[in-house]
Amino acid sequence: MQLFEINGGNRLRGTVPISGAKNAALPIMAASILVDGETVLRNVPDLADVRQMQALLAKLGVRCERDAEGALHLTVEDEMNTHAEYDIVSKMRASVCVMGPLLAKRKRAQVAMPGGCAIGDRPIGLHIQGLQALGADFELTNGDVLLKAKKMRGSEIFLGGPFGSSVTATANVLMAATLAEGTTTIESAACEPEIVDLADYLIACGARIAGHGTPRVTIEGVATLTGTSHTVIPDRIEAGTFMIAGAITNGELMLEGARIDHLRAVVDRLRRIGVIVDRAEKGLVVSSARRIEPVDITTQPYPGFPTDLQAQAMALLSLADGNSCITEKIYPDRFLHVGELSRMGAQLRKEGPTVIIEGVKRLIGAPVMASDLRASAALILAGLIAKGTTRVQRAYHIDRGYEKIEEKLSAVGASIRRLEA
Repeated sequence: MQLFEINGGNRLRGTVPISGAKNAALPIMAASILVDGETVLRNVPDLADVRQMQALLAKLGVRCERDAEGALHLTVEDEMNTHAEYDIVSKMRASVCVMGPLLAKRKRAQVAMPGGCAIGDRPIGLHIQGLQALGADFELTNGDVLLKAKKMRGSEIFLGGPFGSSVTATANVLMAATLAEGTTTIESAACEPEIVDLADYLIACGARIAGHGTPRVTIEGVATLTGTSHTVIPDRIEAGTFMIAGAITNGELMLEGARIDHLRAVVDRLRRIGVIVDRAEKGLVVSSARRIEPVDITTQPYPGFPTDLQAQAMALLSLADGNSCITEKIYPDRFLHVGELSRMGAQLRKEGPTVIIEGVKRLIGAPVMASDLRASAALILAGLIAKGTTRVQRAYHIDRGYEKIEEKLSAVGASIRRLEA
């Protein structure tokens, strides 16, 4: 098992290229099930989750190859298999995104209940509810969700959940509705840039979609979709993580490809903390004053502060000059990193879905254990500024969502290396 070893204290300076968005690439890859002909996807990051999706699609009859320039070529060659089995789905939550495309195109979808990170309950009830509204029959069999539909028909569907709109449920219903007969209206649809990117891809394939990026999305069903070329948007979570890396090390980073319009809530909080964020011709420039101001953060559905940057923000606010609060409104149990940051000297107190952070003068390097993808990023960020050496166990978590993170950090001055445990 691999780990990251970090010697803290270096200021980061230089340019970091931001990779394509994992959370946009995965549902678009799944959507290739819907189309006739070849899909060519550019700017797809080479990540563990992407490779897992490639393996799943291969079992579902989709040939998926990466060319010399890094583009993915996807072509459906066999439509017989409709079963996304547990051995792959249990490793990656986004596998559930094949449910809508399989149902719409092959009239049957059998998908194992999903796995993913240990960040609390992430039910798929909204997915099933939305697909049932389009005409699917549902049953649970041997731990699998089984959906069948002789004919999909447009419907009015409400996708609001207890913690706001569901991104993957919106993606599943959106994909399924493209081939349904008639008009589908999704109310309380997720507004994330990744949903917009998925819709843009589908439109390029011939889908008729309006309102994507707003809470009301309308889809006019079409008979067929045809493969196309598409460039995946930059990863706003990776960009936000490197923004915090620049801030926590009192550095200055040019984030090549980062889009400020995808990060407005993050930029707002960072500016209140004392971080300087400027738009540049090719991305964003981030620099930081030595004093980190305390601030309160509440995670919310887009365009609010993203839950996927909550842990990283906690690492930064651990060094603030005063007390801060972070309240988690999306996944209230997403706080497994609190104990590990505390091992490094952070003063944190969890009260229900809120963590109260008492800023300290410095963090101390320590051996720590990553519990999930974003927690591992937070521990690496803490290690960048901690006195001494930090060892972050379970590097495989970070490999699910960050492309060559140690190489990118080393290139701008960090002392970080990957080791075999």
